[in-house]
Amino acid sequence: MSSPMFSALLGLGASALTFPGSVELALLTAGGVLPARKPAAGGTLRRLAVVIPAHDEEEGIGECVRSVLRAAAPGAELEVVVIADNCGDATAKRAFDAGARVFERKDLDRRGKGYALEFAFDALMAAHPDLDAFLIVDADTEVAPNFLTECERWFAQGSDAVQCRYLVKNPEASDRTRLMNVALLAFNVLRPRGRARLGLSAGILGNGFGLSRRSLETVPYSARSVVEDLEHHLHLVRAGFKVDFVDGTHVKGDMPVGGAGVDTQRERWEGGRLRMLREHALPLAREVAGGDPRLIEPLLDLLLLPLATHVGALGMTLAIPYTPTRIYAALGLGVVVAHVAAALAVGGGTREDIKALARAPRYIAWKASKLPRIFQAARVEQEWVRTERSQTSE
Repeated sequence: MSSPMFSALLGLGASALTFPGSVELALLTAGGVLPARKPAAGGTLRRLAVVIPAHDEEEGIGECVRSVLRAAAPGAELEVVVIADNCGDATAKRAFDAGARVFERKDLDRRGKGYALEFAFDALMAAHPDLDAFLIVDADTEVAPNFLTECERWFAQGSDAVQCRYLVKNPEASDRTRLMNVALLAFNVLRPRGRARLGLSAGILGNGFGLSRRSLETVPYSARSVVEDLEHHLHLVRAGFKVDFVDGTHVKGDMPVGGAGVDTQRERWEGGRLRMLREHALPLAREVAGGDPRLIEPLLDLLLLPLATHVGALGMTLAIPYTPTRIYAALGLGVVVAHVAAALAVGGGTREDIKALARAPRYIAWKASKLPRIFQAARVEQEWVRTERSQTSE
C-alpha cells in the first residue's frame, strides 16, 4: 500500500473516532449559550424526599445532611433519608445525629449505589403514598440554599425528572481539581443546558438529580453499573421521559486532590462509560435506524470521548499527513476551544480556571498514561468503593 493511501486511511479512521463527538460538542455549545429555560408557573407538590446513598462516609455525611436541612423552607414537608449501605464505620450514627432518617442496608452480594437507591425508593414509596418526588445527593455534597425550592418548582410544574448544576467544592485544592472544575463546567453545566435548550433530555449526572414518583413507577431504578446515572437516563429516554435542567441552583461535591483517589475515580468513571459504550452503542444505533429519533443525542453522548481524550485524538489526527482530515481536526479543535470558552462563560468560570488551561497538555498526557487501566476497568463490574479525597496535592 502506498504511503499517501495509508495516510488517507489512517486519517479517515482517526477522524471517524472523534466525528460523532465533534458533532455533539458543536450542537450542545450552540444550545448552551442560549438563555436558560425556566419552569412554567403553577402546580403543586405534596411532599419531597432527599435520598443520600452513603458507603463509609462518616467524615462528611453529617455536614451533607445539615446542608440539606438548611435549604428546607420553614414548615416544608421534607424527608431526608440516608442509606448507610454496607458500611463498616459510623456513617449511620453521624447521619442520624445530624437529623436524617437512616436505613442501614447489609447485602454483600448486591453492592453498589444502584442497589442502595432501589432499596430507598421502594421503601419510601411503599411507606409514603404522598411522596411525589425524590432528590438524590451524594454523601460528600454541599447543596445551594435554594436547591430544594428550585427543584420543587420544576417538579410542581410537571417535570418527570430534574438535574441541577453539579460543581466542584474544592477547585483550589490542586491543579487537577482546578482542571476538573473546568471540565465539569462543560460536562455538568453547558452540555445539559444545551440539551434542554434544544428540547432534549438534559441527562443525569449522578449528584443533584431528581426523579418523580410517576417516572419511578413506570421505570423502576434497576441500574447496576458504576455509571448507574447514565444507565438509568437511557432507560428513561427509551420510556419517553425527559430530564429538565435546573440551571438556577447547584450542588458541590469534593473531588480527590491527588494520589490513588484521582486514579481510582478516573478509572471507575471512564471505565464505566466505556463499558456502557460497548454494551449500548450498537442497540441504540439500531433503535435510531428503526425510527426512534429520541435516542440520537444519547447515542452521540456515548460516542463522545472524555474531553481530554477527544482533544488528544484530534491532535493525533492533525499530525497525520492527509489534508482533508487535517482540516477536519483543526475545525474539531476549534469546536473544543469554543466549547470550553462557552462553558467558562455560562458556568461562571474564574481567572484561575482560565489559567489552569495552560496545564491542560500535562493533564492530557496523564490521562493517556491511564488508558490501559481504564480499558481494564471497562471489562469488569466495578464495586462501590469510597474515593479517597484528602490526598496530598500534586
